[in-house]
Amino acid sequence: MSRPRSYNESSVLKGAMHAFRRDGYQRASIRDLEDATGLKAGSIYNSFGDKAGLFDAAFEHYNQVVLGGRIDRFAPATAGLAGLRDLFTSLMHEPNGESHGCLITNSAVELGRSEDAYRHVHTGLDMLFKVFAERLVAARHDGSLRADIDPVLAATKLLALYQGLLVLVRAGQDKPALERLVAAEFHELEAHYDI
Repeated sequence: MSRPRSYNESSVLKGAMHAFRRDGYQRASIRDLEDATGLKAGSIYNSFGDKAGLFDAAFEHYNQVVLGGRIDRFAPATAGLAGLRDLFTSLMHEPNGESHGCLITNSAVELGRSEDAYRHVHTGLDMLFKVFAERLVAARHDGSLRADIDPVLAATKLLALYQGLLVLVRAGQDKPALERLVAAEFHELEAHYDI
């Protein structure tokens, strides 16, 4: 019988996730992961198999908790296009002023289609695309989306903008300028009525 875990798994995965976001998969050493998680190397190997196993678990945590939580907080179905705009604007306001970027974006750039990341990158991008498409289709039905906008094409464009913003924020681009870009993009999507 295996010993019960004596650590908070969510806290460990959060620490590992931040280390991988900050340093990337290749550069994050076991020592870095020990510091980030509070676990010793032996516990990491016993619990997750190896560095790749910890990365896998941390990435799943990121998609479910961080990305899913961000969507739930800023862009629930009831929030419409305004919620999507808030989701995009939230990218400029990371906790503690950090700009480590997104684990999905960073891993796609660093690892491409390698099996260490591809499944999780695909899952995260698919989550975003589906949310964008669903919100745009709903906006089409309630009349808040411009009539000439194709929701599926617009969702793809928003996905590209979302990922691009994350890269630009990490690169230190001017956040107020990026917020103006987001505002302009959503202004183009919205139906405007003469009163």
